[in-house]
Amino acid sequence: MNIRSETVAERTDLARMLAGLQPEQWTAPSLCAGWRVCEVVAHMTMPFRMSAPRFFLALARSRFRFDAMADRLARHDAARMSPADLLASLRANLDHPWSPPGGGPTGALSHDVIHGLDISVALGLPRRPPVERVGLVLSHMPSRNAAYFGVDLSGIRLEATDLDWGFGTGEPVRGRAQDLLLALCGRRLPAGALAGTPADRFTS
Repeated sequence: MNIRSETVAERTDLARMLAGLQPEQWTAPSLCAGWRVCEVVAHMTMPFRMSAPRFFLALARSRFRFDAMADRLARHDAARMSPADLLASLRANLDHPWSPPGGGPTGALSHDVIHGLDISVALGLPRRPPVERVGLVLSHMPSRNAAYFGVDLSGIRLEATDLDWGFGTGEPVRGRAQDLLLALCGRRLPAGALAGTPADRFTS
């Protein structure tokens, strides 16, 4: 699979999904703790609207704490931009070459897939990324993501039921690839999304 073409396809799918949202859905909670859908989309499109010098200036103002900077900017942009503006920003940058520092093209795809799921799963929407696309993300990031988000994987083996993918050693936790990806990113999933005795580590 070509990572760049998959990134363009993911953004195209997300733009189509967002275009169908009702006004109240834009202000509904996402799976990103503390962020509504509008903040998630503001965060996703922020790299398209911010030059490298402005990014590093904003990071410096946040004392080089990336999460604090991302939260501040997402809230600021969601407050000043309408849903139509946010959607237009995504549509205008479907093939934007941005990639996160140290993450490369796969990091950009991961960013879009994960945050797209933050929206679609939280809203109960049927749109899901193709499992092969999720597998591409999973193959590049499990241990790093778990450590970053403080997810406890000790004594657990994650096993996808819709993809030939597994990670870790220990008691199995099984589920769809997209749900395992969200679990690795510290998202709280609905009860029953994952199967296995240790699954309650990842569910609400």
